[in-house]
Amino acid sequence: MEIEIGRAKRARRAFAFDDIAVVPSRRTRNPEDVSTAWSIDAYGFEIPVLGAPMDSVMSPTTAIMLGQLGGLGVLDLEGVWTRYEDPSPHLAEIAGLPADQATRRMQELYAEPIKPELVSARLAEIRAAGVTVAGALTPQRTQELYETVVAAGVDLFVIRGTTVSAEHVSSDAAPLNLKKFIYDLDVPVIVGGASTYTAALHLMRTGAAGVLVGFGGGAASTTRATLGVHAPMATAVADVAGARRDYLDESGGRYVHVIADGGVGTSGDIVKALAMGADAVMLGVALARATDAPGRGFHWGPEAHHARLPRGKRVEVGQVAPLEEILYGPAPVADGTANLIGALRKSMATTGYSDLKEFQRVEVVVAPYDV
Repeated sequence: MEIEIGRAKRARRAFAFDDIAVVPSRRTRNPEDVSTAWSIDAYGFEIPVLGAPMDSVMSPTTAIMLGQLGGLGVLDLEGVWTRYEDPSPHLAEIAGLPADQATRRMQELYAEPIKPELVSARLAEIRAAGVTVAGALTPQRTQELYETVVAAGVDLFVIRGTTVSAEHVSSDAAPLNLKKFIYDLDVPVIVGGASTYTAALHLMRTGAAGVLVGFGGGAASTTRATLGVHAPMATAVADVAGARRDYLDESGGRYVHVIADGGVGTSGDIVKALAMGADAVMLGVALARATDAPGRGFHWGPEAHHARLPRGKRVEVGQVAPLEEILYGPAPVADGTANLIGALRKSMATTGYSDLKEFQRVEVVVAPYDV
């Protein structure tokens, strides 16, 4: 339903996760009988959680930890881990910066060139631990570094930006041809963010194994204030899930996974993202709250240190519990920031669903917190 903003402009109503709630059905289950497993391409995981490729969230160590705990850690291959042999003092410095100095200093720290040998070394470290290996590049860096990434033995390749389209137009450089790139690559590719039906459908047609859904909705993002662009996540995920359904028919049965990426800060947000049709969630701030996260109680994304137009900031998120307790409990707090998987299991059991694909059919209602 469109809403008239003024005589010259109409808009569609969109909903954030805070605007909706799931509804119990006639059946309930024991949480122990619920499965949270999912798979993408040949890779299976016990929980539908990807660690966001952000330096405050994923280091080689935490990527290994998340893999051992049943999820998938995605390392930012343009972060401090591939710029510095030992980034620990720089991470400590970022955490200790006064708020009014953080952006400028991060711009300086991230001006250090990326070193291909460190890209190979970090991925080799994760592979040596025996977990699934995933690394992320922006579209701008993909053509420069992807051969190094593939040679290092990556299992899943992530192309992640504030927004990624299948048809980028540029007057000063040859854009990345996603369809050709994905076709020529030997590993599954997850690409995004996308926030509309049409954009996601075009990304699916490139051959992507998964599409990231989100634009400017994360805790450390200022994209809405900077660019005036924002996509309420409940509507965005549902729209992209609709594109997945139609592409499944169009392609004769090829299923592309939908991964909610942004605005998923609590266990309730995870529940709602999956209810709207996501297959998994990519978590930033939710994992940055771990006491063993590299951000030391702070959180920031790559947009926060953009050399010319930062669209994010370093935010203090605190430290709640170790990563294992963030995922599996016991929770020391009652605000949805710990025991994320236990809460997901409880919600699925309360609404009567036994696995994630079934749970995508759960009934939802519009129930804003401020009403």
